[in-house]
Order: sequence, then structure tokens, then C-alpha cells
Amino acid sequence: MFIEKHSFIFLPGKWLGEGKIRLSLSEEELYFFMRWNIKEAEEGVIVCTQEIQVKGLSEVMVNHLEIFDVVPSTFLLRMENHAVGKIEGKGVISDALVGWEFRMQEIGFEGFELYEKLPNGTYQVRGEFASGDLFRTQIDGKIWKQTSG
Repeated sequence: MFIEKHSFIFLPGKWLGEGKIRLSLSEEELYFFMRWNIKEAEEGVIVCTQEIQVKGLSEVMVNHLEIFDVVPSTFLLRMENHAVGKIEGKGVISDALVGWEFRMQEIGFEGFELYEKLPNGTYQVRGEFASGDLFRTQIDGKIWKQTSG
């Protein structure tokens, strides 16, 4: 089972991350810091909180995720945040990858996040999101398991 190969998302814990965000409206790359808090699964649902802080901005983006219907290679998830409200998506699991996508045509939003496991246990993060007005956000970074605190 692929789930057992990933401590990210499927096991409780805290993860930290950093990287760059590129916005289609700007040539500038913005640095971000990320924190994940993954709770013990209850009744088949994994609850996660993802906080993203872009360097130079005071507001922290908070995504609340619920992961459910997990089987060896797929899962479903719900995400809620102040920017898009509540949306549902589909996830995939493989030996080296955990990822998900959202497609909400009614609000003109779509995107994906991929977490590729590296040999040292960290994950390379890639993502892209687009809204109906063709505003695109690209994410490139890494995450690692928090070892203390």
C-alpha cells in the first residue's frame, strides 16, 4: 500500500516548509513559509491545517483540509479557506508522490498540489492554481517533518 510509504498527510505530525510563489500578474518571486498540522484520523477522516505566510505580507492564509475515503492509490478531500470557500477535490497516492487537484467550474477555480517524496524524507512541493480571470499562482518549495515543538 502506498499510504504506508508516506508519513506526510497520513500520519499525525507537524511539517514545515518554504519556497517561492510566482503570480501571473507580476514578474517577482515571493518567498513563503508553510506550516502543516496533521491530526490523528478519526472515523476515517484526517483533519489538517495548512498555514502559508508570504514574506512581506501580514496576512496568513489558512487552509482547512479533510481527507477521507482513502484507499491504496486515491482519496477525496475537502478544503475550506476565506478565498474560495469550501471545495472538494480528488487525490492520488503513489510510491513517491501524494497529490490532489480541485476543479470548480462554477466558480472558475482549478489547481493542483504535488508532494514528491525525496530519499531523505523531505518532500518537493509543486502546485499551480488558476481562477476564472486567468490569474495564476505557481508554487515551488519543499517541506520537512518538524522534529521538535
